[in-house]
Amino acid sequence: MTSLRSLGRSGLDVFPLSLGGNVFGWTADETQSFAVLDAYTAAGGNFVDTADTYSSWVPGNEGGESETVIGRWLAARGNRAEVVVATKVGAHPRFRGLSATTIKAAAEESLRRLGTDHIDLYYSHFDDPSVPVEEIVVALDQLVKDGKVRALGASNLSAERLRASLDFAASEGLTPYTVLQPHYNLLSRDTYEGALADEARRAGLAAVPYYALASGFLTGKYRPGTTVDSARAEGAGKHLETERGRLVLAALDRISEARGAGIATVALAWLAAQPTVVAPIASARTVGQLPALTAVAGLELTSEELAELTAASA
Repeated sequence: MTSLRSLGRSGLDVFPLSLGGNVFGWTADETQSFAVLDAYTAAGGNFVDTADTYSSWVPGNEGGESETVIGRWLAARGNRAEVVVATKVGAHPRFRGLSATTIKAAAEESLRRLGTDHIDLYYSHFDDPSVPVEEIVVALDQLVKDGKVRALGASNLSAERLRASLDFAASEGLTPYTVLQPHYNLLSRDTYEGALADEARRAGLAAVPYYALASGFLTGKYRPGTTVDSARAEGAGKHLETERGRLVLAALDRISEARGAGIATVALAWLAAQPTVVAPIASARTVGQLPALTAVAGLELTSEELAELTAASA
């Protein structure tokens, strides 16, 4: 079994690939979702990522579908103690924003759908500039004090608001954020690298990047003249039109062939090797897509290979 990684100062130990739950209840029905979750845990995985809003964008859905599927799977398998469950607050259609009352009510709904008495890692999903960081930090800390949440994280938060949140938590003796979930991959480096990554390093935060495979482009299945059957095909395919996209794909092809590893595995291995990154997030709609993702646990790129990919993506 793959050794787990310490998730910063959160007290949680996780598999080096977090399984994205955004597809559960959307492009993967309950049967498919259970199969993917079973295969992921069979491969040693223990870190499942979701959000209360998944998948409210689908006609007929109201949000919470992914949490419900995961909750049913945890109940059916009786493995709640073995799985690190991460979910998020702030973007559900009925619980938008990060006011103290919204955080409290949304957390209760997430706990109900997940069928559990605690959430291992709870993220603020998007920042809410209308709410002072003090109110957000106090509300999240209360969930930890009440035993409903074990560790706190933030996604889509500026370096300034992150620093203010951490400083306030430290000054008041409240639970700080210990995990960051930034948008970060070989084709999207500007959002995280720089001030935000610097702040994460300074504070000892662990990064768990989303869109780790650029909506599927970094799996290598998008090529000139090919059509991909995916709900995200249009967004991912746009990378073929950029020089950066073509250069990164060429570098991935070379290293993939040299190492006998999947293109997605190599792309994830580059991300996993970046400072502060502990476990990239990637989702699988089918069991067949999973091995290339979990294989990141066994692939360590050389400094030359990392440099080649970094240069191609610059």
